[in-house]
Order: sequence, then structure tokens, then C-alpha cells
Amino acid sequence: MTDRPADNREQFRPADHDNDHFLLTTVVGSYKKPKWLDHARDLLEDEDTNFGDEEWEEATDDAARLITEEHERSGLDVVVDGEMRRNEMVEYFAERIDGYEFNGRVKVWGHNYFNKPSVADEVEYGEQWLVDEFEFTDSVADRPVKVPITGPYTLASWTFNEAYEDDEALAYDLAELVNEEIEQLVDAGARYIQIDEPALATTPDDHAIVGECLERIVEDIPEDVRIGVHVCYGDYSRIYPEILDYPVDEIDLELTNGNYEQIDVFTDPEFTLDLALGVVDNHTAEVETVEEIKENILQGFKVVPPEQLTISPDCGLKLLPREIAYQKMENMVQAAREVEAELDAGEIDVPVAGETASADD
Repeated sequence: MTDRPADNREQFRPADHDNDHFLLTTVVGSYKKPKWLDHARDLLEDEDTNFGDEEWEEATDDAARLITEEHERSGLDVVVDGEMRRNEMVEYFAERIDGYEFNGRVKVWGHNYFNKPSVADEVEYGEQWLVDEFEFTDSVADRPVKVPITGPYTLASWTFNEAYEDDEALAYDLAELVNEEIEQLVDAGARYIQIDEPALATTPDDHAIVGECLERIVEDIPEDVRIGVHVCYGDYSRIYPEILDYPVDEIDLELTNGNYEQIDVFTDPEFTLDLALGVVDNHTAEVETVEEIKENILQGFKVVPPEQLTISPDCGLKLLPREIAYQKMENMVQAAREVEAELDAGEIDVPVAGETASADD
């Protein structure tokens, strides 16, 4: 078993990075789709049009290129394509896994509906899920590309289980499939994988199941591949400190939306993994100022020193207008760069380090 956390962070530092300190900046994954892409999907699903798979592939390529460039223009160190090819974080994968089937849409909140799948038979790996997506994004990006992938626990929890004794058994089989996909992503050149497990902190006592899933997922994945787990919302005291035993490099948390009320959860015992800290709120269209985001970044220093801190939005930005999402990213990157410079100058006290940080530390 590969030892994690591994020393794989520095590969994402840009060659032209001005500061000695480096706060890695990235995004969680999803992003607002251009309106014309939504229109293209409507055309694809309309049997009375001549808009077919070839036209859809061109449209998604164009959208992925556009959003990847938008992420790079904001200054992010690691980018994604905004998940332009994905319709929903469970549905997209269920469509590609043998054993799943769909029976209709269910209401999840407000006026939002989810095409919740059922597991009708033993799950098996069929077609590739994300390799083509990664290879295209990597080909048009000048910065490193992160690949978000829905984790097996969430894939199991957010489906109707009609084939397995329980969701635990289903999650373990799904973990084997996720491992197979990640191995193929690694062979294609991916070096940053984010496993999305939003169901983790909402269900008591299942952190051990997620841990076992992760053990299966990372088996034989080399140390130079950065593995993160994204957890959004929920009661984090349910999963801490148990998540410190996960075989990953980074835990990504949504904390801005709760005004960092749960930040102290992660201070005792010592947080030994890297922390990807949400510093802008994906639930509000109000753009945080650079100064506000800098104050949010300082919250992270209560938990980890700068060399273990990644800067990110709370969650995916797909529900925000694109211009708002872009401004949040741009301000987030600017805030991170300013905090780095202040760390270099020894102007910031890092509580977890017990002393003022400087470039000589």
C-alpha cells in the first residue's frame, strides 16, 4: 500500500510563481454551463432534429475549452473543465456502469429534480468514464488538470439498491470500479484526482465504510498522483478524527457557508493531511472581496501550516452566474497570492505553527 499523504504538491507550483510560499489554488469541479450548451442538449434529446452525437461532441468540446480557459484566466494553479460533459454527479456515472438502470426523476429539493438510478444487478465496469474528458482538457490547458470523480459511497447511498444485501457491499464493488477508472486516468497522465463524497458527513458512523472504499481505490496508485476527498456540508464531528486515517493526501471541506463554525473540529487532534479549504461561498451570488477572502484563508492556519493548505471554493460553482463565479475565482487567487507575500515577509501569525511564518521557516 502506498503511504499517504505523499509529497506530491510541489509539482503544481507554476514555474513563474513569484512567492516563496505556495498556497495551491483550484476549484472543486462543476461550473455554470453556457446557455448555448443547455440548448444543444435539448436539441440532442429532440428526436425531430438532426442534432446528433457528433454535433454534441463538438459542442461539449467547445464548452470545455471555453471554461478551462476561463479558469486559467482567473489565475488558478490547477483547473478543471467545469464538468461540461456531465449532467449530474451520480446520474452521469450510473449511465456508464453496467448494473444501473433509470426509472424516472425524483424531487430532491425546492424545484430541483434528480434522475435517481437503481442498481438492478451486480455492477461491472463497462465503458470508460472520464479518460476522454481528461485527455481533451489536458490538451487545451496550459495548467495542470484535476479530475473530480464521484466516490463509491455516494454512488451507493444516492441510488436505489435492488441487487445487493446492503449499501456497504455495493459501495465496495463500486470502489473496485473507481480504482479501475483511476488507473486508466493515471495511464493517460492525470496527476490530481478528487473523489467526491458529499454523502459522507450526512450519515453517522459510515466513515469506516468510506475508509475501506478508499483503501481499495488507491491500491497501486503511485505517490506522484495527488488524491483528495471532497466533503460538502454535514456535521464534520461525525467524521473527525477518523478521516485522518484515510489513505489520501488532501481533505477538501465546505466551511465558508457555515461561517467557519466547525473549524475548531479539526484542531484537536492535529490535522495531519493537507486541507483544501473553502474560502468563497458557492451558495450566494455576492462576490467576496479580496480582503474578506484573505480573512477566510487565515482560518485555515488554525488547522494546518501554509505548506499543507489548498485554497478552493466551498463546492462546485454551477449554480452561480458565470460572471459571478469568475469574479469569485479571480478574487480568491488574488487573495492567496497576497497572503503568500505576507507570509514571505513574516507578517502573518500561523497559530498551528506556534510562531510567525516567514520564507526562512
